[in-house]
Formats: sequence, structure tokens, C-alpha cells
Amino acid sequence: MFDNLSQRLQEIIRKTQGDATLTEENMQDALREIRRALLGADVSLNVVKSFISNIKDKAVGQEVIKSINPSQALIKIVNDELTKLLGEKQAPLKLDTNPSIIMMLGLQGSGKTTSSAKLALKLKKEGKKPLLVALDVYRPAAILQLKTLANDNKIDFFSIENEKDVVKIAKESLNYAKENNDTVLIFDTAGRLQIDTDMMAELMLLSHSFNINEKLLVVDSMIGQSAIEVALNFDEQLGIDGVVLTKLDGDTKGGCALSIVETTKKPIKLTASGENIVPLEDFYPDRMANRILGMGDIVTLVERAQKNIDAQEAKALEEKMLKDKFSFEDFLKIQKQIKALGSFGGILSMLPLGISKDDTEKISHEGEKQFKKMEVLIQSMTKEERKNPDILNASRKKRIAKGAGMDINELNTFINQFETMRKMMKGLGGLKNSMKGKKGKMPFGMPKFPF
Repeated sequence: MFDNLSQRLQEIIRKTQGDATLTEENMQDALREIRRALLGADVSLNVVKSFISNIKDKAVGQEVIKSINPSQALIKIVNDELTKLLGEKQAPLKLDTNPSIIMMLGLQGSGKTTSSAKLALKLKKEGKKPLLVALDVYRPAAILQLKTLANDNKIDFFSIENEKDVVKIAKESLNYAKENNDTVLIFDTAGRLQIDTDMMAELMLLSHSFNINEKLLVVDSMIGQSAIEVALNFDEQLGIDGVVLTKLDGDTKGGCALSIVETTKKPIKLTASGENIVPLEDFYPDRMANRILGMGDIVTLVERAQKNIDAQEAKALEEKMLKDKFSFEDFLKIQKQIKALGSFGGILSMLPLGISKDDTEKISHEGEKQFKKMEVLIQSMTKEERKNPDILNASRKKRIAKGAGMDINELNTFINQFETMRKMMKGLGGLKNSMKGKKGKMPFGMPKFPF
């Protein structure tokens, strides 16, 4: 969501390269451009003024120590201020009672119900036993949606058919949780198209009737500056504990994320990307600041891999590759594991590649396209052909290419590159075996697979 802002800030910082020190003169243009970039990203004016003032106080007149150039010094200063603006430190959920209660708040259409399911999935993966409680009694589709999401992900669910008293439903859900050893209740409350007194009265009654551990406001990052007004209203009347920012991968300016923490003094605790039901992710201000400045976010990428990739399956695939037993079926499994990390664009944004937004988009688009081609070609093969690439003769290739709607040359290119990769990995396997018992480890990573 910060693509445009990220590109602008990186361009501004590059312009300072070559200067011996950071001075009033060479900083004036940079600060003016940073101001424009932030305003263009829909960051509130008051936040921009404070941000620019803080950078100016730290940057102007600062001596550049040996081996550090002005560009690197400015990156450090801007990075520190972005981190501070985004909340400075990661704010964990405070689930210190058993059972704990999380109250999900937000306007209709903010992604509250979906986020509730994603939060439950996150807690489940962390070893807790969540219970999704349907308290949106005004929108029947919301109850059905939550129930479906709960069933699909094997998460406990509670509702009372035709009951309109949300406090009664919540009390019964608490009894149900204790009987079924659920450790965290997630209240999916009703949203409205706009904030109204009836909505707030119901939420306040619910809040006062229970010891709520976390009141989380779900905010659609696509709505821009209006998100700040929504957050301020909810906080004033209910006292929110934090924000869940949805659609973080959307094509939005990103200003609300940079403004909401500074304005409300409430942390962004969790984020959601995409429509697929994958666990919410903890929000780390320092990591997001790094990504905005093009410095990548390897830590989050590694954590995502650890959570979403089956380590045993990955190890088995590695052994197959090193022993030249890797098949097209195995290649599909690798594709599935890569998809679990997110979109190509999302993965690239976490790598410190130092390339422009346009180049990133081109690589991302080409990668997605080529992976799709490979998938279609492999799926056009029989099960036997997928498991044993060596049996592919001319007639089989012709049938596969026709079934995939592609030219035979595309299939041959794919097969040749696949065979080249297998030979390369077999060579690495021999080298790895020869190094057994020696000091150090054989570096190994997933090979680049061109198409």
C-alpha cells in the first residue's frame, strides 16, 4: 500500500548522495519533497508538519561520520521517524485471562467478520483455542459468513438463532467457552454504514457487561483520512486498545496508517492482506518503516515461511532435488509453498532489491505469468507423467502442449530448463555429501527457476 510513497522517498534520499554534510541548503529541497510525498500519500497535515520538524531538527548540521554518507544518514533519520510515527514498538495482544475476550469493532464493510476469522486462525496456530461468537444480529449474512469461515477452518463457533439480545448471546457464549475449554472468545459485533448512537449504545452495553481484554477497531486502509475520524469516535466512546488494518496489500496511498497512530495514540496491532483466509499478522513499526524506505523486511518473510511452509515436506523436497528424484509433481508442491508466502509483489517488497517500483511490478507480473504457465502445463500431464518426467516422448509432449493451449516450443523450453535444474541440484547433492563431517555447512537454498 506504500508503493508510491516508498518510491518517492527513495528518490528524494538518493538526491542527497555526493554531499559532504547535511546542511540547511541541501536539506531544504529534500524536506520540501518529503512533505509533498507525505501529503500526496494522504497523510494528515498536522502529522506531516510534526514529522518534517523532527527530521529537520535531527538532520540539519549533523556531521557525517567516516564511512557514512549523507544519504545513509538521512535514511537513518527518516527511518527512525517513520518507526516512531508508526508506533515505535510492536504492541502484542494482552490475553492474560482464561478465557480472554476480544471485541472486534468497525464500520460495515471494513472487513470485520473476515478479520475475526483470520484472528481466530492466528490464535489457533499459536496454540490457543478460539471461539468465534456471532453478535451481528442485524445482518443474517454476517452470521452465516462467520459460521462458514469457522467450519472451513475447524474453529469453534457460537450463535443463538433468532436471538436479538447481544448481551444474552455473549453471556451464553462465555458459558459455552468454559464448557468446551475455549481460551479466547472473539466477539464479531455489528457494524453500520456510519457511526450512530444506537450502534454505540449497544457496543457500550456489551463492553460494560464483560471484562474485555482487547477492543480492536478494524479499519479498511483504503478509506484514507476518514479512517482517523472513525478511530477517534470509537476511541472516545469505547476506549479502543488497538487497530487492525485491513487490505494492506491494496492499491492505496497508505496515509491512514501513518496518521492513525499519531492522531489516536493507539497502536496498530495486527494487519490483514488479501481476501484469502490466512492468519492476521503482528504489526512491527520498524519493519514497515524499512519496507517503505526500500530496505526490505526479511524477518517477516522468514517468519511467514516458518508459519506457512511445512518443514518436513520442504526437507523431503530438498532431499529429492539433491538425489535427482525431483518430479513435476514436486514442482507443483514448491509452487504451493511459494504461494503461501503471498503474491510475487508482496514477496519482492520484503526483499532489499534496490530496484524501482516499475521494475518490481514487471518482475512480479512476469513471475506470476510464468508460474501460471508452468502450472497449466503440468496439470495437462497425466499423473504418471508428472511423477516421471523421463517418459515424455514426442507424442506425449504434443498432447500436453495441445491440452495446455500452448506452443510445443514453450513446453520444450520448460522441460529443458527443468532438466538443467535437476542436473544442477544433483551436482550440489554430490558436493554436499562430500562435505559431510567437515567444518561448516553446505549453503543451500531454493534454486532460481527461469522459464
